[in-house]
Amino acid sequence: MDESADATSKMGRRMIAGVLFGVAVYIGIVLWLDAGAIWEGIHNLSWWTLPAACGLAFCNYLLRFLKWERYRNLLGIQLERRTSFVIYLAGFSMGVTPGKMGEVLKSWLIKKVNGTPIHVSAPIVVAERLTDLFGFLILVAAGGLVSRPDYAPIFVATLAVCVIAAFACGSPKSAAFAIKIVRKLPMGTKIAPKLEVAFENSAVLLAPKEILFPTLLSAVSWGFECLAFLLIARSLAPAGTEISLAFCVFAYSISAIAGAVAIIFPGGIGVTEGILGSLTRQAYQPAFASLGVEAARAAARSQAAGAVLLTRFATLWFGVAVGLVATAIFKRMRR
Repeated sequence: MDESADATSKMGRRMIAGVLFGVAVYIGIVLWLDAGAIWEGIHNLSWWTLPAACGLAFCNYLLRFLKWERYRNLLGIQLERRTSFVIYLAGFSMGVTPGKMGEVLKSWLIKKVNGTPIHVSAPIVVAERLTDLFGFLILVAAGGLVSRPDYAPIFVATLAVCVIAAFACGSPKSAAFAIKIVRKLPMGTKIAPKLEVAFENSAVLLAPKEILFPTLLSAVSWGFECLAFLLIARSLAPAGTEISLAFCVFAYSISAIAGAVAIIFPGGIGVTEGILGSLTRQAYQPAFASLGVEAARAAARSQAAGAVLLTRFATLWFGVAVGLVATAIFKRMRR
């Protein structure tokens, strides 16, 4: 097995591990809560809501493709537009790997098409993740961080990490320091030249003048998934419950940030669901006040769990499915 096939096989195993982890987490959620209540809430969902939510998620993918194309052109990586789009979508199959960094699969696919070395295109994935986080931070601030100061530590910590990471990846001094250390390691003389090219390309993608547009594009594109959550949360909301756009933007974005920061969790599974479920429960609970505090909390928790599970299906698992289809299309194209 060649190096490329071996790496692709490893990514496949990581994706399967992420899927299995997600299944285990969701089974745990259903068993812990009232499965009957969750199903009742989901059963009452309007038939068009879930397809519409998936459509909004796909709009997110389309907008972020513009960012992918911008980065690809900045690095001079030549691909046909159709091939580039298929490779870009194939990366979503790795959405359940830690930090979504399994999306470096796109670099392997590019190499199969035109021979571009992995270390040349891999910085695109890093730049995508950083600007996505910056975009989410904008959405959190716009959604009402001032009214939820208890989540400010997540916001501040993420902002600090993103700024430091962008500076480290784009600074020649940081690059020189890292390369100097790598050269002293076993196999360092082989890795160092590749790392140097990766740092040079990262500096291009994360230059101050190149960060603003992709960040704004990320904020707009992820806003579509906030709208997907809005559709589902409103459809499952108890009678008399008002679910605002600002709430959905804040709740979805802060939970996505927490899931991204908790990089050891594939796709943020568990962390994202936990925070999004907690915020949704708090929004639903007043409608069940007549049941008493504990009963109201339990009823709202089950209702919120249904909304979260459907939202994650439309935004995470739908993307994985799209990625798997695109990967199959890529293999067919290559044959």
